[in-house]
Amino acid sequence: MKTKQLSLIATAIAIAIAITSCSKKESTKTTTPVIPPSHPIAAGNISGFVKGTLLSGSTYTVTADVTVKAGDTLAAQPGAVVIVKNNSQFSIKGVLQLLGSKDSPISFNSDQNLPGTWGGFQCDTAQAVTIKWTRIDNTGGLDPTASPRKTIFVNFAINVDIEDSWISGGEDDIVRCGSGAKVTILRNTFTSNGSTDGECINLKTGATGTVAYNVIFGQAGTAIKLETSDTAPNPQTSVDVYNNTAVSCGWRRGAGEPGRGVSVGLNAKANIYNNIFVNNYEGLEVFPDADVANVKYGNNLFYASVDTYNDNTVTPAIPVNIRSNFFPNDGVGAAVASDLVSTAIGNNDPKFKTFDGTIVGSATGQASSNDYHLQAGSPAIGKGNTAYNADMGAYTSDGKGNQH
Repeated sequence: MKTKQLSLIATAIAIAIAITSCSKKESTKTTTPVIPPSHPIAAGNISGFVKGTLLSGSTYTVTADVTVKAGDTLAAQPGAVVIVKNNSQFSIKGVLQLLGSKDSPISFNSDQNLPGTWGGFQCDTAQAVTIKWTRIDNTGGLDPTASPRKTIFVNFAINVDIEDSWISGGEDDIVRCGSGAKVTILRNTFTSNGSTDGECINLKTGATGTVAYNVIFGQAGTAIKLETSDTAPNPQTSVDVYNNTAVSCGWRRGAGEPGRGVSVGLNAKANIYNNIFVNNYEGLEVFPDADVANVKYGNNLFYASVDTYNDNTVTPAIPVNIRSNFFPNDGVGAAVASDLVSTAIGNNDPKFKTFDGTIVGSATGQASSNDYHLQAGSPAIGKGNTAYNADMGAYTSDGKGNQH
């Protein structure tokens, strides 16, 4: 009898293994697992000290500032919806873990649904920050000093992982990390952020990591800015910046402090390859005070869809020749042989799937219907540095790029 039972158990195990193996072989879809609820948080109003899991399909209203204490975790499952009132913010001293999915992203927005109407994620002393497949809209509400707050602010040597998310309508820096933060910023879409100031990805004071496959449209200041410090050059900011698409950035600050596609300064170093820069006030700037010997770049595409565009921050407006600013004169960078540098409208056009040529010179939150996938025949296809990708830009032929 015992032998028979063992035989039946062995058969059941074999069947289970066969079924599992079959399903794994047939399934090619990657999904983000649902977080098992730890201290599940019931739908409704939240404020004050909070820990636990925001649940799929539930809606939460933040009525006052939320604080996650050191040692605590605030997590969110796919499809959780958070509406923020009263210009409130999330102050993260513990762990933030937002894990949405492609089919069911997490959402954070203010009740007003207007730029600059809530305080974002202030994570300056957090223990870890992970944000995936999450929509974050309309941050940058004023702090008590009447300054707009950053969307995601980290000033600590922790892991910061931001992937596959959408951020729009922020009023100041969108991702600001320093003090040795280790960043992974991949495949995100940043749209029309910053008012009259604000960088999109601003990495300082020893931040290290990777910024790749992001789309950045209409940023007030610079799309990707790297600096260390003029007083303490170590630990050094060192970042791989590749396969990003930066379009129409840098116009709302004007000639006094124009924004760039990428800028490197103050003892920072970087590898900058396979990026597409279109219609930015300035393209790639390597400042003389950067670690110039260790700033490596090439295989980048620079394009302007207009001959000139007016800088309206001064009166009378100044016409700006975008092509002359691909490598600004006050920097030490210059085009290299592997770069594709447009010399006229149509020359080295990246051939986006749809592109209306919009340049965001004024209003924050201006929408874009552009589709930055590359059409067949784009000069960016097959012209990348293959150490990173065979193609240029955020959307690549191998499917590893931006998933939006």
